[in-house]
Amino acid sequence: MLATSMSGKSISTVRLVALAFGLTTLFSAAAFAQAGAPGPVKIGIVSIQDAIANTNEGKKEADGLQARFGARQNALKTQNDEIETLKADLQAKSDKLNEEERATRVKVITDKQKVLQRNGEDFQAEVQQAEQDILNRLGKKMLDVLDKYSKDNGYTVVLDVSNPQTPVLWASPATNITKELVDAYNAASGVAAPAATRPATPARPAAPPPKKP
Repeated sequence: MLATSMSGKSISTVRLVALAFGLTTLFSAAAFAQAGAPGPVKIGIVSIQDAIANTNEGKKEADGLQARFGARQNALKTQNDEIETLKADLQAKSDKLNEEERATRVKVITDKQKVLQRNGEDFQAEVQQAEQDILNRLGKKMLDVLDKYSKDNGYTVVLDVSNPQTPVLWASPATNITKELVDAYNAASGVAAPAATRPATPARPAAPPPKKP
Protein backbone atom coordinates (compact mmCIF):
# COMPACT_ATOMS: atom_id res chain seq x y z
CA MET A 1 0.00 0.00 0.00
CA LEU A 2 3.59 3.74 -0.78
CA ALA A 3 8.32 2.02 -5.02
CA THR A 4 9.61 4.93 -5.07
CA SER A 5 12.41 6.79 -3.40
CA MET A 6 13.54 10.35 -3.18
CA SER A 7 15.33 9.78 -6.51
CA GLY A 8 12.54 11.60 -8.26
CA LYS A 9 9.76 9.13 -8.94
CA SER A 10 6.35 10.01 -7.53
CA ILE A 11 4.50 7.78 -5.13
CA SER A 12 2.50 5.60 -7.50
CA THR A 13 0.83 3.53 -4.84
CA VAL A 14 1.18 2.74 -1.21
CA ARG A 15 2.90 -0.42 -0.29
CA LEU A 16 0.09 -2.47 1.10
CA VAL A 17 2.41 -5.44 0.97
CA ALA A 18 3.85 -4.82 4.42
CA LEU A 19 1.34 -6.68 6.58
CA ALA A 20 2.21 -7.07 10.23
CA PHE A 21 2.98 -10.60 11.40
CA GLY A 22 0.01 -10.51 13.76
CA LEU A 23 -2.40 -9.89 10.87
CA THR A 24 -0.86 -12.67 8.82
CA THR A 25 -1.22 -14.97 11.80
CA LEU A 26 -4.92 -14.16 11.87
CA PHE A 27 -5.26 -15.29 8.26
CA SER A 28 -3.43 -18.52 9.00
CA ALA A 29 -5.53 -19.22 12.06
CA ALA A 30 -8.74 -18.55 10.17
CA ALA A 31 -7.66 -20.82 7.35
CA PHE A 32 -6.89 -23.73 9.64
CA ALA A 33 -10.17 -23.16 11.45
CA GLN A 34 -11.95 -24.26 8.27
CA ALA A 35 -10.89 -27.84 9.00
CA GLY A 36 -13.94 -29.63 10.40
CA ALA A 37 -15.14 -33.17 9.86
CA PRO A 38 -12.67 -35.61 8.26
CA GLY A 39 -12.82 -35.66 4.47
CA PRO A 40 -10.88 -34.67 1.34
CA VAL A 41 -8.37 -31.92 2.07
CA LYS A 42 -8.65 -28.95 -0.27
CA ILE A 43 -5.71 -26.59 0.05
CA GLY A 44 -5.41 -23.14 -1.43
CA ILE A 45 -2.64 -20.56 -1.45
CA VAL A 46 -2.98 -16.79 -1.51
CA SER A 47 -0.71 -13.77 -1.47
CA ILE A 48 -2.69 -11.68 0.98
CA GLN A 49 -0.31 -8.78 0.48
CA ASP A 50 -1.00 -8.65 -3.26
CA ALA A 51 -4.69 -9.32 -2.73
CA ILE A 52 -5.13 -6.29 -0.48
CA ALA A 53 -2.95 -4.08 -2.69
CA ASN A 54 -4.93 -4.91 -5.81
CA THR A 55 -8.44 -4.47 -4.50
CA ASN A 56 -10.27 -1.39 -5.73
CA GLU A 57 -10.34 -0.08 -2.19
CA GLY A 58 -6.63 -0.70 -1.77
CA LYS A 59 -5.88 1.25 -4.94
CA LYS A 60 -8.16 4.06 -3.80
CA GLU A 61 -6.31 4.25 -0.48
CA ALA A 62 -3.03 4.31 -2.42
CA ASP A 63 -4.25 7.33 -4.38
CA GLY A 64 -5.15 8.98 -1.09
CA LEU A 65 -1.66 8.44 0.27
CA GLN A 66 -0.18 9.83 -2.93
CA ALA A 67 -2.25 12.97 -2.55
CA ARG A 68 -1.40 13.26 1.13
CA PHE A 69 2.34 12.66 1.00
CA GLY A 70 3.41 13.32 -2.60
CA ALA A 71 4.22 16.99 -2.11
CA ARG A 72 6.34 16.28 0.94
CA GLN A 73 8.21 13.56 -0.91
CA ASN A 74 8.99 16.02 -3.68
CA ALA A 75 10.16 18.56 -1.11
CA LEU A 76 12.54 16.00 0.39
CA LYS A 77 13.92 15.26 -3.06
CA THR A 78 14.48 18.99 -3.61
CA GLN A 79 16.37 19.19 -0.32
CA ASN A 80 18.48 16.20 -1.26
CA ASP A 81 19.23 17.60 -4.73
CA GLU A 82 20.35 20.88 -3.18
CA ILE A 83 22.76 19.07 -0.87
CA GLU A 84 24.20 17.05 -3.73
CA THR A 85 24.72 20.23 -5.74
CA LEU A 86 26.52 21.90 -2.83
CA LYS A 87 28.73 18.85 -2.35
CA ALA A 88 29.63 18.71 -6.04
CA ASP A 89 30.45 22.41 -6.03
CA LEU A 90 32.61 22.02 -2.92
CA GLN A 91 34.51 19.14 -4.46
CA ALA A 92 35.08 21.05 -7.70
CA LYS A 93 36.37 24.20 -5.95
CA SER A 94 38.02 22.62 -2.93
CA ASP A 95 41.55 23.32 -4.04
CA LYS A 96 40.71 27.00 -4.60
CA LEU A 97 39.19 27.61 -1.15
CA ASN A 98 41.04 28.56 1.97
CA GLU A 99 40.44 26.60 5.18
CA GLU A 100 37.86 29.05 6.52
CA GLU A 101 35.81 29.07 3.32
CA ARG A 102 35.93 25.30 3.07
CA ALA A 103 34.92 24.86 6.71
CA THR A 104 31.97 27.22 6.20
CA ARG A 105 30.74 25.28 3.19
CA VAL A 106 31.14 21.97 4.98
CA LYS A 107 29.11 23.28 7.89
CA VAL A 108 26.32 24.46 5.58
CA ILE A 109 26.16 21.05 3.97
CA THR A 110 26.25 19.24 7.32
CA ASP A 111 23.46 21.40 8.74
CA LYS A 112 21.28 20.81 5.68
CA GLN A 113 21.92 17.06 5.91
CA LYS A 114 20.75 17.06 9.52
CA VAL A 115 17.56 18.88 8.58
CA LEU A 116 16.97 16.45 5.70
CA GLN A 117 17.50 13.48 7.97
CA ARG A 118 15.02 14.79 10.55
CA ASN A 119 12.45 15.62 7.89
CA GLY A 120 12.96 12.25 6.24
CA GLU A 121 12.53 10.35 9.49
CA ASP A 122 9.36 12.29 10.34
CA PHE A 123 8.03 11.67 6.84
CA GLN A 124 8.77 7.97 7.00
CA ALA A 125 7.13 7.59 10.40
CA GLU A 126 3.95 9.30 9.21
CA VAL A 127 3.81 7.21 6.04
CA GLN A 128 4.27 4.00 8.00
CA GLN A 129 1.55 4.94 10.47
CA ALA A 130 -0.86 5.83 7.67
CA GLU A 131 -0.08 2.55 5.94
CA GLN A 132 -0.62 0.56 9.11
CA ASP A 133 -3.99 2.21 9.68
CA ILE A 134 -5.06 1.21 6.18
CA LEU A 135 -3.70 -2.31 6.58
CA ASN A 136 -5.59 -2.82 9.80
CA ARG A 137 -8.84 -1.63 8.26
CA LEU A 138 -8.57 -3.45 4.92
CA GLY A 139 -6.99 -6.52 6.49
CA LYS A 140 -9.99 -7.13 8.71
CA LYS A 141 -12.31 -6.87 5.73
CA MET A 142 -10.13 -9.24 3.71
CA LEU A 143 -10.19 -11.72 6.59
CA ASP A 144 -13.99 -11.81 6.40
CA VAL A 145 -13.85 -12.29 2.63
CA LEU A 146 -11.31 -15.11 3.00
CA ASP A 147 -13.43 -16.83 5.63
CA LYS A 148 -16.57 -16.76 3.51
CA TYR A 149 -14.82 -17.71 0.26
CA SER A 150 -13.02 -20.64 1.90
CA LYS A 151 -16.22 -22.01 3.42
CA ASP A 152 -18.27 -21.52 0.25
CA ASN A 153 -15.67 -23.30 -1.87
CA GLY A 154 -14.82 -26.13 0.50
CA TYR A 155 -11.26 -25.21 1.39
CA THR A 156 -9.75 -26.99 4.37
CA VAL A 157 -6.59 -24.88 4.52
CA VAL A 158 -5.52 -21.63 2.85
CA LEU A 159 -1.86 -20.65 3.18
CA ASP A 160 -0.52 -17.12 2.84
CA VAL A 161 2.53 -17.41 0.60
CA SER A 162 3.31 -13.70 0.92
CA ASN A 163 4.49 -14.48 4.45
CA PRO A 164 8.11 -15.75 4.20
CA GLN A 165 7.50 -17.89 7.29
CA THR A 166 4.89 -19.97 5.45
CA PRO A 167 6.65 -23.27 4.61
CA VAL A 168 5.42 -23.65 1.02
CA LEU A 169 8.14 -24.81 -1.37
CA TRP A 170 5.87 -25.51 -4.35
CA ALA A 171 2.20 -25.25 -5.24
CA SER A 172 0.22 -25.69 -8.41
CA PRO A 173 -0.95 -22.39 -9.93
CA ALA A 174 -4.45 -23.85 -9.85
CA THR A 175 -4.41 -23.63 -6.05
CA ASN A 176 -3.73 -19.87 -6.07
CA ILE A 177 -6.91 -18.00 -5.12
CA THR A 178 -5.43 -14.50 -4.90
CA LYS A 179 -7.40 -13.15 -7.87
CA GLU A 180 -10.57 -14.81 -6.66
CA LEU A 181 -10.21 -13.09 -3.30
CA VAL A 182 -9.62 -9.73 -4.98
CA ASP A 183 -12.78 -10.20 -7.05
CA ALA A 184 -14.77 -11.33 -4.00
CA TYR A 185 -13.52 -8.37 -1.98
CA ASN A 186 -14.42 -5.91 -4.72
CA ALA A 187 -17.90 -7.39 -5.03
CA ALA A 188 -18.45 -7.16 -1.28
CA SER A 189 -17.04 -3.64 -0.89
CA GLY A 190 -18.87 -2.09 -3.81
CA VAL A 191 -15.91 0.25 -4.41
CA ALA A 192 -15.49 1.04 -8.10
CA ALA A 193 -12.17 0.51 -9.85
CA PRO A 194 -9.97 3.62 -10.16
CA ALA A 195 -10.07 5.29 -13.55
CA ALA A 196 -6.28 5.29 -13.97
CA THR A 197 -4.29 2.09 -14.36
CA ARG A 198 -1.83 1.28 -11.58
CA PRO A 199 1.24 -0.96 -11.15
CA ALA A 200 0.35 -4.42 -9.84
CA THR A 201 2.99 -4.47 -7.11
CA PRO A 202 3.31 -1.23 -5.17
CA ALA A 203 6.03 -0.15 -2.85
CA ARG A 204 6.59 2.58 -0.29
CA PRO A 205 8.61 5.76 -0.61
CA ALA A 206 11.76 6.19 1.39
CA ALA A 207 13.69 9.30 2.21
CA PRO A 208 17.33 9.15 1.04
CA PRO A 209 19.90 8.71 3.77
CA PRO A 210 22.08 11.82 4.09
CA LYS A 211 25.60 11.51 2.78
CA LYS A 212 28.66 12.97 4.38
CA PRO A 213 30.41 15.65 2.36
